[in-house]
This record gives sequence, C-alpha cells and structure tokens, in this order.
Amino acid sequence: MDSFASSMDLAQFIGKLGDLKDEHYHMTLALTAAVELLIDKGLITRRELEDKMSELDSLMIRSPYPMA
Repeated sequence: MDSFASSMDLAQFIGKLGDLKDEHYHMTLALTAAVELLIDKGLITRRELEDKMSELDSLMIRSPYPMA
C-alpha cells in the first residue's frame, strides 16, 4: 500500500510541476509582450531596460535559491 501511495504522490507532484511550467511560460509571455509594447511605443528603450535589469541584479547579494 505504501508503494501505491508513493506512486500517487509522485504522479501528483509531476502533474503540479507541469502546471507550474505552463504558468511560468504564460507569465513570461505576458511580461515579454508588455515590455515589447513599451519599447514599440517609445516609452522605454532596450538600453534603459538592460540598465535597470543590471541594477536590480546587482542588488542580489546572494541567490534566493539555496545551493547544496
């Protein structure tokens, strides 16, 4: 019975991981579309975006993800 429960837990975990992957794709697509629209409308430049990304990245003292 434990093996069945473990298999079902694993299947549910894999399903949830797939859902997260789809959600991540759609969020990335929406963000990319929004940025492209801002650039197309002349509200920001790619260089300004790159500079801000670099600035924010430099604020990260350490990775938010634990390293083993």
